[in-house]
Amino acid sequence: MSVPPESVIPPPPSEPMPGAPSAEERQWAMFAHLSALFGLVVPLGSVIGPLVMWLIKKDTMPFVNDQGKEALNFNITMLIAAIVCWILVFILVGFLLLPILVIFWLVFVVIATIKANEGVLYRYPFALRLVK
Repeated sequence: MSVPPESVIPPPPSEPMPGAPSAEERQWAMFAHLSALFGLVVPLGSVIGPLVMWLIKKDTMPFVNDQGKEALNFNITMLIAAIVCWILVFILVGFLLLPILVIFWLVFVVIATIKANEGVLYRYPFALRLVK
């Protein structure tokens, strides 16, 4: 015997846990991490993107404040590492290190973006905490 479609009641929409970041906060935090990809188009864009996102929302959204600083710190760290790799190109080691660094950067930016969208306070495994 089948149940008529009118009698099937959809479950109520799930509400966020108390203290969990709102959907808007998660979205802005996700943009803070994704904005680092701006560096693929514009020199220093990987630092400018997260910096702008953080500065826009740091005072109104605590989750974005935290994740924006995290994205900014990680991308500053990656910029320093890229400069070191570029210098090492002249002794031929940089040719190996630069592609590895780019892949590492891309993978962790994507992971951080996904975690921010889930509302998780993500910490990059390697980042200098320059912006507190």
